[in-house]
Amino acid sequence: MKPGQRIALRAAVPACALAGPAQAAPAGQTSASAIVMFLVFIAATMGITYWAAKRTRTTSDFYTAGGGLTGFQNGLAIAGDYLSAASFLGIAGMVYVSGFDGMIYAIGFLFGWPVVMFLIAERLRNLGRYNFADVTSFRLAQTPMRVLAASASLLIIALYLIAQMVGAGKLIVLLFGLDYNVAVLIVGSLMMIYVAFGGMTATTWVQIIKAVLMLVGATLMTILVMAAFNFNPDSLLAEATRVHPAGRELLAPGAQVSSNPLNALSLGIALAFGTAGLPHILMRFFTVSNAKEARKSVIYASSFIGYFYLLTFIIGFGAVALLVRHPEYYTTGPQGGFDMLKNLIGGTNMVAVHLANAVGGSLLLGFLAAVTFATIVAVVAGLALAGAAAISHDLYANVIARGRATEHQQMRISRLSTIALGVMAILLGIVFENQNVAFMVGLAFAIAASANFPVLVLSISWRGCTTRGATIGGFLGLASATIWVVLSRTVWVDVFGFAAPVVPFPNPGILSIPLAFFAIWLFSKLDRSPRARQEAAAFDALTVRSQTGIGATSAIDH
Repeated sequence: MKPGQRIALRAAVPACALAGPAQAAPAGQTSASAIVMFLVFIAATMGITYWAAKRTRTTSDFYTAGGGLTGFQNGLAIAGDYLSAASFLGIAGMVYVSGFDGMIYAIGFLFGWPVVMFLIAERLRNLGRYNFADVTSFRLAQTPMRVLAASASLLIIALYLIAQMVGAGKLIVLLFGLDYNVAVLIVGSLMMIYVAFGGMTATTWVQIIKAVLMLVGATLMTILVMAAFNFNPDSLLAEATRVHPAGRELLAPGAQVSSNPLNALSLGIALAFGTAGLPHILMRFFTVSNAKEARKSVIYASSFIGYFYLLTFIIGFGAVALLVRHPEYYTTGPQGGFDMLKNLIGGTNMVAVHLANAVGGSLLLGFLAAVTFATIVAVVAGLALAGAAAISHDLYANVIARGRATEHQQMRISRLSTIALGVMAILLGIVFENQNVAFMVGLAFAIAASANFPVLVLSISWRGCTTRGATIGGFLGLASATIWVVLSRTVWVDVFGFAAPVVPFPNPGILSIPLAFFAIWLFSKLDRSPRARQEAAAFDALTVRSQTGIGATSAIDH
């Protein structure tokens, strides 16, 4: 694999952190417009949180915003939750380095949404109330299902939070010139305020605002890039291939796949099915009133996300074609020149930031800085809310209190959980500052696809699925995915410092996902307990409710 391709693979991970010591902000990037827009966003979202706090009185309000969102609103919020700033910057950076392969990578994230729509969304809304653990425990035993769901969810959320917090610190250092620890503290503190006081209502509207800002900003950047080439895509691609070291190979897909086919396939499987197991994404389907609105949510979210990834493709090629005209964005090499792949200030993750400055000046740069900050806070808030639900609703209310917890007790535990998660996120963000944590989000997707997705799908679609099979299969998927990544180069060599990895490639999905499905099937088949017969008999009631919605409750009714 060429050096540029290795950079691309790192850059493309959805929440990749800019590992290594923080660099000073490039000249001209810390501007008055960036600071003003940054403060305007904070003021607006604090106002939303104050408004939401007065409406958040019950657990239904806290977890699901009362269940009264429309499909369009929820679709925008899902897009805001799913499209992290680092996803935008990473994919744009990958297109900058390896061209068409960056778009192929983005398709992997987009492919997960048809899976969610056709297998999950409608049944999820009809069967659950607050989170996906309500669905898996509909006919299976409450305690083991909720412990499994909470264990996998909290691990996924922790991995995501670390990556987002480190990414937040590095990005804000580059955009605003703030100290890294101060940047992490600001993001963590705002997240705690949004979630602890405003709950899902505040989190949703922060995500909606962020999605609109990101779509508007990316559209504006795309228009300005295309205007530089008289809106002729052929001219844009011709100039990009002329200046890029790869030449016309920039338009030839397949370098990622050919370099390590098994790893590429494994990553693709995890991205495709991991979306349907991410707790903070699945939780959003309970904020709408019925299954019809849940389906609409997926359609709108898929449209917004797909449109956005198309824009990043143009932005990436626009950066290739235009940034070489601006040597001020590069450091000089040993002979006084620069290598466009190695000497970009801030690394290839910063191509979108430099491009915004190049085509729109400090005003567009300031807008992008505010969008970047809004994006990080929105994603972190969604993760914290899902973590609070796992602790309060699954572990405390249904496992420890066994359904006897009052609304007041659940709300108190939820808010305390949010504060604890916020403090943990800040501390881990500081501890992992100089570590390359790019593998963490890949692992989060792999765990979601290996532990949550198989249990969720088989519990609602296969009569023979039992508590014993789901518990063993789910924990086996979780453990195998985690152990595989620890033994791979990304951790065993890059973090622990061993000479060679134990496993041949870093992405575990090709092994852990089939293993989880097989274990659920095998141990369910071997289960001859009376409980297993009762669970099979309850499948008919589950099917009727999941398909028709008869008997389904909405948070808006409580």
